[in-house]
Amino acid sequence: MNNHLVQLLKKWHPERDTRLWVLATVYKTIGPSYRKAGAMMLFNDLGQHYGLLSGGCLEADIQRQAARVMRSKRSLTVCYDGRDEDDIAFQLGIGCGGTVHILLQPILPELNYLDLGTVYRDLSDGGHGLYCQQIDEDAAVKNTWQTSPPVHRDGGANLVTKGSEIWLQTVLKPPPHLLLVGGGVDAQPLVALAVTLGWQVSLWDSRPANARREYFLAATNILREPIESLHDNPTLATCDAAIVMSHNLQMDAAAINLLQKSNVKYLALLGPTTRKQQVLQLAQLTEQTLAIPIAGPAGLDLGGELPEAIALSILAECHARLQRASGQSLSGILNTDLP
Repeated sequence: MNNHLVQLLKKWHPERDTRLWVLATVYKTIGPSYRKAGAMMLFNDLGQHYGLLSGGCLEADIQRQAARVMRSKRSLTVCYDGRDEDDIAFQLGIGCGGTVHILLQPILPELNYLDLGTVYRDLSDGGHGLYCQQIDEDAAVKNTWQTSPPVHRDGGANLVTKGSEIWLQTVLKPPPHLLLVGGGVDAQPLVALAVTLGWQVSLWDSRPANARREYFLAATNILREPIESLHDNPTLATCDAAIVMSHNLQMDAAAINLLQKSNVKYLALLGPTTRKQQVLQLAQLTEQTLAIPIAGPAGLDLGGELPEAIALSILAECHARLQRASGQSLSGILNTDLP
């Protein structure tokens, strides 16, 4: 499974009344850390846990602390300090060397399950909002979920003070929704990798021999209607990104025309620059008239040739675009000469 909150809650929801559960949330970090404020994880009384708050370094001890919360049915805050010689994180040489503060809360019916049922329903339906948690071991637990308009979809978490109370406010949003136009064999690794990332994937292809369910078991939706009808399909309204790869000039041109009227934040077209110009000409578009820029050739320059490497390249570019990241090397190693 992936670590998106929707998938964690999908595990929890059917067993919310048959097991004891604890929600663990990073609410503050100092220095380097694997996850930042707002990261969440679930633990149950079978010793199972879903998600990650570190690179696997701290989870065993967090599980032990979660067991305490299950017994007491009271919230608990814990701190792991990678700089303190007396701290378990320092002694075991684990973690990233920074300090991580974690809030653990019991998920109980009398606490309205921390409002996680509503969070799960809304995120599954494509909604988004603000999840609020009070950081206090002694206070009555009163987590709240507030839906918010689409403009507030950038994510992030902040500690805010309300009188004498400290609250963590975390923007939660559904996983990205990717539309693939074209269900050929080279779409298979794209679907597989996107699903591994926790994304929703809708696959469109009206050709009977393509996009067969047995080859795309992980796809969220498979659409077979005429491309012109896709404009009225509610699926399109929820798509964050689209990759056009039907290998047919006319179909690609029709899809590009349609997607220019959509809300996607990333639009890619498979193939070289010359093919992109052919598709634009058929679509009666130019680079200057595009409402949504087209990534074509699609992807980052990773030097791959096989379908799996091309899928990685395209999804890496797509991920960077959706996260408003640069897509550059974090270390700068790509600017150095190879030995």
